[in-house]
Amino acid sequence: MKKLFALTLALALCLGLACIPAAAAEKDLLTDILDRGVLNIAMEGTWAPWTYHNEEDELVGFDVEVGQAIASYLGVEANFVEGEWDGLFAGLDSSRYDLVINGVDVTEERSEKYDFTDPYAYIRTALVVRQDNTDINSFEDLEGKTTSNSIGSTYMELAEDYGATCEGVDSLGETMQMVESGRVDATLNAEVSVLDYMAQQPDAPLKIVDYTDEANLIAIPLRKGEENASLLDALNVAISEMAEDGTLTELSIKYFGSDITQAPEE
Repeated sequence: MKKLFALTLALALCLGLACIPAAAAEKDLLTDILDRGVLNIAMEGTWAPWTYHNEEDELVGFDVEVGQAIASYLGVEANFVEGEWDGLFAGLDSSRYDLVINGVDVTEERSEKYDFTDPYAYIRTALVVRQDNTDINSFEDLEGKTTSNSIGSTYMELAEDYGATCEGVDSLGETMQMVESGRVDATLNAEVSVLDYMAQQPDAPLKIVDYTDEANLIAIPLRKGEENASLLDALNVAISEMAEDGTLTELSIKYFGSDITQAPEE
């Protein structure tokens, strides 16, 4: 199936490019990726179980395998570039890499600047505090409180929307440890990431006190522009194929213990 997908994609691309002037074809990102045989993917590498390092210091995680699967569907190799969250989009803007695959939420602000693929996962945001905290029981209680989150993340933006003062951090572990130590009052993060952390750290004095009502859409952002349109189409076909053949569900259960790749029922 994957080889057939790659061959079909290559044929469609060749037929399509036959009608495009050479100067325009040279700007097509998908053509460039297929020519070099490598898909450059940026991610944090510090956000379990999405992207992280195992005990052997190997880069693993749900998004790592999603990226590998997408590269395989395109018929190329996946090359992962790790960086801090607030630098991932800057690197995408400057064409240092082709994609960011890092549990990226689709937001109105980001959609003004980037084109997004179809969603490949759906997650709620969890509000986490120390077990002995009785002041915060909902997002509305964040007014005047302090939180810790990755700089520029949707979690930081949401906390600030509720009136919190946010301290920027670089990793999920650091975020949780700041709550545990009492340096901040709370943190917001993906429900599945919080549950994974608490499962790995059963003695951590943490509790979830609230969830967002609606699930965030997780998708892959690309730079806007006609030169990226064919790549966006190819990625959507790959995501559709991965959903149909069970790849996404299998990876989700492997890393999250449940299927977060299905759209929640309304």
